[in-house]
Amino acid sequence: MDFTAVASVIGITVICYLIAMGVKATSLDNKWLPVICGVIGGILGIAGMYIMPDFPASDYINAVAVGIVSGLAATGANQIGKQLSNK
Repeated sequence: MDFTAVASVIGITVICYLIAMGVKATSLDNKWLPVICGVIGGILGIAGMYIMPDFPASDYINAVAVGIVSGLAATGANQIGKQLSNK
């Protein structure tokens, strides 16, 4: 996997993070953010498989898995930032 493939996965993570911040501004309970990020990531993974020629997956199962992991990484990145700033 070259850098451009990693950049596409990071792109999914950033998009999911921004969507989660938008959802966080609504009245929806924050417990749903990981689920929302995972679903959005899975959808973006399938889209990435068709749109990006160097996407690291070439079938539906792997594309959805890459997308879900990328979406959940957005939630994890947010939690790491929270935990480090609460010291």
